[in-house]
Amino acid sequence: MTHTHSSSKIFLITGGAGFIGSHLSEYLLREGHTVFALDNLSTGTLENVSPIQACPEFRGRYHFIRADIMNEMVLDRIISQVDIVIHLAAAVGVQLIVEKPVHTIETNIMGSEIVLKTALRYGCRVLLASTSEVYGKGVKIPFREEDDVLLGNTSKSRWAYAASKMIDEFLGLAYYQEFGLEVVPFRLFNTVGVRQTGRYGMVIPRFVQQALRGEPIRVFGDGMQSRCFCDVRDVVRAIYGLSLHSDAPGKLFNIGNTEEISIMKLAQRIKALSESSSDIILVPYSEAYPPGFEDMQRRMPDISRISTLLGWKPTYSLDEILMNVIDYERAIINTQHSSKAYMYTDSF
Repeated sequence: MTHTHSSSKIFLITGGAGFIGSHLSEYLLREGHTVFALDNLSTGTLENVSPIQACPEFRGRYHFIRADIMNEMVLDRIISQVDIVIHLAAAVGVQLIVEKPVHTIETNIMGSEIVLKTALRYGCRVLLASTSEVYGKGVKIPFREEDDVLLGNTSKSRWAYAASKMIDEFLGLAYYQEFGLEVVPFRLFNTVGVRQTGRYGMVIPRFVQQALRGEPIRVFGDGMQSRCFCDVRDVVRAIYGLSLHSDAPGKLFNIGNTEEISIMKLAQRIKALSESSSDIILVPYSEAYPPGFEDMQRRMPDISRISTLLGWKPTYSLDEILMNVIDYERAIINTQHSSKAYMYTDSF
């Protein structure tokens, strides 16, 4: 099938089988573009992309490549064919970061370096995913892109992630300043929605799974730390807008929701919405994470820069997001139950 409109682009999404990458792939394909999705499946899954691969409407425009971001030959071959690279591949999730610091630092810094170097060779625009972690221990709320950054001590491995993402941003902006490469770094705040796994410490899927199974909902620390949760569908719209806007390169953008909630209130909200009988219990950080963990009290973005440029703002409320995730996780649990029941009846 040929492109219906001439303005269609060819995108590479690194980390394309991940939670955000798979949603972004679908969005771009629906907008009529062609997508190469690269993923080594260390945290992404084939389940995330199989519906995309199976969709007749996307046939010939979606290409999944199982390879590592560090594979320069593969990366060169793909980037030589694309217009825009959206670099999402990274070590993600607090748990992974604390447990595998070497992997985190190397993947984040070297991976981005290879992407930028290759994009420069072919003159592609690059969108670099960064994180609200970069704001570190900042206390000036909401966080603005030009705020100073205060990171914790180097003996605390959590800060390695923030520092590695800062290097990515510095490097991306240096490529823009020195070589004129169109680079757009963006900082994601807590992004949530269906298909997100609770495996790497992501709080909403974890709470929802615990609530639906009637297990205790485990809140780390005192539960007073607060976050802003943005629906992945709003996030991919923002990334897409930045990927095409002529004034985006060379600037940094926050992407997130500004509706703030404490983690304790979040647990209570999930318990109520899922009509769960679970108890909510407090778990000290020392039990939840290996040594080297520090938490931030608040994390709230100022989104006026991206709103001014694109007119973008989040459209999904927290309750809508939570109900979506609850329905999704409930369907998975029901499927597991019915397949188990089927196995038992089958044995007669």
